[in-house]
Amino acid sequence: MSAKRQRKIRVELKKNRAPSARRNDLTRQLRDGEAELDRLAREARMSGKGEVTRRRTLISDESGGRVIDETACRSGRVIRAIGATQCFVQDDATAVTYQCTVRRVLRTLASDERNAVVAGDRVLFQPLDATTGVIERVEPRQGVLSRGHHHREHVLVANVSQVMIVASTDEPPLKPALIDRFLVSAAKGGVAAAICINKSDLVDAAELQPVIGLYSRLGYWVIATSTRTGAGIARLRRQLVGHETVFAGQSGVGKSSLLNAVQPGLGLRTGEVSETSHKGRHTTRSAELLKLDLGGWVVDTPGIRQFELWEVSPGEVEGYFVEFRPFVPLCRYPNCLHLTEDGCAVRAAVCDDLISRTRYESYARIVMGDV
Repeated sequence: MSAKRQRKIRVELKKNRAPSARRNDLTRQLRDGEAELDRLAREARMSGKGEVTRRRTLISDESGGRVIDETACRSGRVIRAIGATQCFVQDDATAVTYQCTVRRVLRTLASDERNAVVAGDRVLFQPLDATTGVIERVEPRQGVLSRGHHHREHVLVANVSQVMIVASTDEPPLKPALIDRFLVSAAKGGVAAAICINKSDLVDAAELQPVIGLYSRLGYWVIATSTRTGAGIARLRRQLVGHETVFAGQSGVGKSSLLNAVQPGLGLRTGEVSETSHKGRHTTRSAELLKLDLGGWVVDTPGIRQFELWEVSPGEVEGYFVEFRPFVPLCRYPNCLHLTEDGCAVRAAVCDDLISRTRYESYARIVMGDV
């Protein structure tokens, strides 16, 4: 038992099963006497408590984690999570992979999140046999990439050091606004960001220079790649050494193809872009950690067509746009949102071409809540 200071918390648990349906032949059975009435009352009771029918008291440590018997557990890393209840955990000591379920109380405590356990999580799990187990605790996360999904936080991956934001020159077309949203999410989650513009063989190299130059001047590592010609693959491979990197971007930009090129033999499934919608088709269904022979780990993630930021207030967005920082203190009003206010130094910098208009438009859409 942990020696940390402990406290009690109350949690609400939902029913495991729906209430039994009443029988349809009650009229006939009512004629059979009071004994039958008593039996029916025992079999099909109605409750006014709703879906939440019971509460449970848990012992929590000072960090908010549930106190468990750590002597019966092993530490490991979630390699892949499937839905909300199933995942694969690699044992830190033996490197054996266990197929684990997620303790129900953990899912209850993580009610604000889409999934209680995600790829990359450090966990304590209790083995049930040589191949299966149950996750008892999720350790505090660092280096998180997340988004908003149906008013809940959707953590894409946890405990990574780098996000490789993958875009494509065409098929699907380049979307700088989506790159900017990923940059904001990476900064908020404490993850270093790099940008990979794939399918460089589809356009003239000169067409890529403005966007590469823009993000390079802002201090981001940027590369143009092509899995068809092999351009940029060697440099991309060097950037991954020693890092735990999540590949993120919209469907169809070639994330899985890039990883197959970085390490031949991974055999990740790839797909083509729809000829009618010009959008990528989902081929990666869940995030998965993959170990690289050259050193480091990569995470292939499902493609995203829209990226809603999670818990980023309008007033803090300016802090994630690094080029705004020299001008923010010069605004007339300390709470300036840089949209329509008089005396806004940021908007003046945009007019003077000191701030990219494309980047400013991305900022304005985020602040106004447009996805």
